[in-house]
Amino acid sequence: MASEPETQQPSTPWFTLAIGSLLVAGGFAILLVIGRVPPFSTWLGDWAGFFKRCLVVHVDLSIVVWFHAFTAGLFALLPGGRKGSHLRTLGVAIALVGVAAIFACIFVESAEPILSNYVPSLDHPLFLAGIGAFFAGVALTFLDGRLWPSAWAEASEESPIPPEARPGLRAAAVAFLFAVLTFAASALTTPEGLLPATRNEFLFWGGGHVLQVCSVATMVSVWLMLLTPALGEAPVSRRLSVLLFALLVLPTAAGPALALAGTTRVFVHDGFTTLMRFGIFPVVTLFAVLCLRATFRSKVSRTDPRVLAFFASVGLTTVGFVIGAFINGSNTIVPAHYHASIGAVTVSFMAISYPLLLTRTERRFPRLAAWSRWQPLLFGVGQMVFAVGFALAGSQGMARKAYGAEQHIRTTTELVGLGVMGLGGLVAVGGGLLFLLLVLTSFLRGPRKVSQWQPSLTPSKP
Repeated sequence: MASEPETQQPSTPWFTLAIGSLLVAGGFAILLVIGRVPPFSTWLGDWAGFFKRCLVVHVDLSIVVWFHAFTAGLFALLPGGRKGSHLRTLGVAIALVGVAAIFACIFVESAEPILSNYVPSLDHPLFLAGIGAFFAGVALTFLDGRLWPSAWAEASEESPIPPEARPGLRAAAVAFLFAVLTFAASALTTPEGLLPATRNEFLFWGGGHVLQVCSVATMVSVWLMLLTPALGEAPVSRRLSVLLFALLVLPTAAGPALALAGTTRVFVHDGFTTLMRFGIFPVVTLFAVLCLRATFRSKVSRTDPRVLAFFASVGLTTVGFVIGAFINGSNTIVPAHYHASIGAVTVSFMAISYPLLLTRTERRFPRLAAWSRWQPLLFGVGQMVFAVGFALAGSQGMARKAYGAEQHIRTTTELVGLGVMGLGGLVAVGGGLLFLLLVLTSFLRGPRKVSQWQPSLTPSKP
């Protein structure tokens, strides 16, 4: 195979960091599922603190690092990146140091776990420095010529990203930059002298909401990347794509200003919730409807792996929206909602990894290739069952963020819900481990013939 185009080279370290972090997070996921499922949860006794530390590292690696390192990898495939190469190199290095600090901090006994929303943390300066370094590294990568390319670069440079998906990746980058500014503004306006748990909740609340826009913008971009070659044409026009992604990212511009008003104010707290709730749902729903309409109108096989992955992602997105509408108080309906939502993003990233990472390098796994057709669906179904079980337990008031002896099961519904959650969690973990196995095997083996189900991302029709 010919050497990779220049526009693809910067993506390699970001994809490596993303998948490596997911590999480590997968090990923690197994422990976390065991820590929730009876009767194992009652046997763990006073080990709840250990599982909370695992939870912190698991969430930060499997969401914060995996999502945004992968987004940076996709962004690096856009045309127009010849300027700012020094920023990209520096950004990857800073992000890698930050991830190493996050992981190393788990071995610091004095680092108390804080289960703050969106970015759970360990109460130690090393951890905060690691998170800050990772965000800074990703932000530097987004500040190059790809964010606002010339018309010549957009038209002439090669890229595996369909034109209709490119505005979404740039919108994701803009949302991420606004999230970083929101974090900075929150750090300036959060009062001194607060308890660590309270301080970190205020610190990460606003920027965490803005980051959700970055994640869903990337997810929808991946929907277009999957469906465009499968259908032979894009499910939405370039002009409509630009408009919808602009509407999606525009509300995030209010994030820094809102945080500067004071993180402890009630209207600021509620404002970020409103921004995420009404800023994401309408645009993503419209994209989903347009993509579904184009899929059902086409002659594409419903068992095409790209279509199956899209169905899994849009199904989890819908479940997340529905469960989110029933949130009332602090119970396991809340994590049920966000596990469906993050599952939707993750399954799309897994699916696009095959044609981007494996076809592009021509390193395949002949005996396991058939599993790559169904792996995203397996993970998606498991994550959906997990979320439904969690929501069922939460409907009876099951407390969130409780492990081991802290967890009190009072009703049969809670018991059934946690059992369903555990079953779905194990299936999802199995699907995740299968993904890692397929990817690692492909990179460890030599060149192989590419499977026919993975055609070029370039659409077959103009």
